[in-house]
Amino acid sequence: MKHHILSLLIVFCLIASCKSDKKDTETVVEDTTEISTETTNPSETKKVTEIKEKPAHYNDIKKVAMSLSSKSGSNVTGNIVFKQELGAITMIAVVDGLSPGEHALHINEKADCSANDGSSSGNIWKGLNEGVVTFTANEDGHGTMTKITEDWCIGCDDQSKNILGKAIVIYKGDTILACGEIKQ
Repeated sequence: MKHHILSLLIVFCLIASCKSDKKDTETVVEDTTEISTETTNPSETKKVTEIKEKPAHYNDIKKVAMSLSSKSGSNVTGNIVFKQELGAITMIAVVDGLSPGEHALHINEKADCSANDGSSSGNIWKGLNEGVVTFTANEDGHGTMTKITEDWCIGCDDQSKNILGKAIVIYKGDTILACGEIKQ
């Protein structure tokens, strides 16, 4: 009887080890909430879908409005609204007093726009490489932009995503034309 149990145990282990020899690969698709796992064995195609866990700030609904002040002797001003809902931030910016053409909106490291040239706001924030947005001003010097991203949050614990305590700066080339502090 002991030999039969031992034999069955050995057979079971061999079968289990043969099944575990199949290699699985995992593919994570960005900007979705699904992770798919497929086997590399062409004779067997198996697909499993799992839902990724939502971030802690997912259900937080928050809104921050701010103004841009002119810097470096420019006449550039504007208003920006950030709204967080369902784990994503929508940023709407309206800027006036620009020269026609392309400009850049950066998120800088510090909510400090006290310097006349805006340099007190520090360097470009490296939060998930999402700190720069380009936009075009029309012939009247008016520019608007909308950005929707899940890579930012308002006041969350993830400092690589949290935009509070940062500054928005409008650049033309290397010159800061306007600056505003992101605060609640």
